[in-house]
Amino acid sequence: MEIGVLGPLVVDICGTSVVPSAAKPRQMLALLAVNAGVDVKVTTLTEELWDANPPSGPAGVVQTYVKQLRRAIALALGPEHERAPKDVLSRSYAGYVLNMPTYAIDAEVFQRLTARGLRSLAGGDDESASQLLGEALALWRGPVLADVRIGPALRLESLRLEETRRSALEGRITADLRLGRHAEVIGELLTLTERFPLEESLHGLLMLALYRSGRSWQALEIFRKLRASTVEELGIEPSLRVQQLHRAILAADPQLDLVVPSLAAF
Repeated sequence: MEIGVLGPLVVDICGTSVVPSAAKPRQMLALLAVNAGVDVKVTTLTEELWDANPPSGPAGVVQTYVKQLRRAIALALGPEHERAPKDVLSRSYAGYVLNMPTYAIDAEVFQRLTARGLRSLAGGDDESASQLLGEALALWRGPVLADVRIGPALRLESLRLEETRRSALEGRITADLRLGRHAEVIGELLTLTERFPLEESLHGLLMLALYRSGRSWQALEIFRKLRASTVEELGIEPSLRVQQLHRAILAADPQLDLVVPSLAAF
């Protein structure tokens, strides 16, 4: 079973998709998929599907969706498969569980690669860090569950994965800066800082990349825009670390050509 959540939902069994077109069954399958191998309570499924406004007899509606999903699973398995649809989407004590003897989830692969990459970064192995984090980020096909309606439980999972993605991005860019790839990351950082106008770490990395590419005036302009945003939106000045980087760029501090900040540098 192949499961993909880093983009549109993918659940393939024996090479055949079992993702339904109807919104609610698709949403339920998404929640079961991100928790593959783990029991998901009917109460959790109900909250995800209807939040605070469940229909009358929600457990019966959930059971109807389960039957629809099992029919799709049966078609994917075929008549000769050793496992029955009820074995793949089985009833547990309090809910349901999606399970196969072997399955691969892109989110789990992404998290393993990210963890290894960040460890390499912390250990000073920048080549490995850049490669591992690049492989992790390449698994993303779009926003988490891009074609699925998101309820409370899936929203938490989406936020967690997006935050890990941001850490992987910052880590990979930091590794690339240490490897002297300043010009290569500027375009990516410009896009990211537009998307996250209050994210100081990304702005700090962009300022350093611009400075090292001989574009000090643009690095100073990035600080000016960041300061304007933080003052207007949050009513505060940028952090002391970013202000120190700003002063170092103004002074053309030679240390900026030698030291690349860690993830927590700003």
